[in-house]
Amino acid sequence: MKEFAKREYRGSLRMVHKKRLIQLLCAALILGMATVAYGATKMPAFTLEDVRDGGDVNSRAYEGKALFITFFATWCPPCIQEVPNLIDLHEKYGEEGFSVIGLSVDQGGAKVVRKLVERTSINYPVAMADARVMQEFGGVYGIPVAFLVNKNGNVVKKYTGYVPKSILEKDLEKVL
Repeated sequence: MKEFAKREYRGSLRMVHKKRLIQLLCAALILGMATVAYGATKMPAFTLEDVRDGGDVNSRAYEGKALFITFFATWCPPCIQEVPNLIDLHEKYGEEGFSVIGLSVDQGGAKVVRKLVERTSINYPVAMADARVMQEFGGVYGIPVAFLVNKNGNVVKKYTGYVPKSILEKDLEKVL
């Protein structure tokens, strides 16, 4: 009988520990979601060389707009695969206060990127990224990498790799 009581006590103690652990995990999850929802950071300001005409692409000119900032290269197959989707999104949501901005990490310079812009009829601003901007966006170590920015200028989502148009559209509709 004494052994049975010990086993019962240990069993109930385990249940209490499991319940407490579940409560702590739930609290951590809720706090983590709050951090994600409210932990948005301001988009870094930049002025970069426009590949079309050598002028400036200035982030301040897009204040009050939702943005999709994408870092890409002309030699990157997933980057090129995204271009038609980004052209469509820029066209479809442009009137609602949205713009795509392409930032090229190509080492060949604006001339190489300009050829891609012309060949694919890119309708959104494309500029040459520099090391400072790549660092201020948290370090761009692989491409494509992109950032969704809400109309308040806060980066609300980071995308690594190719992202299907349906996901981009769903996320975009949340910030417009």
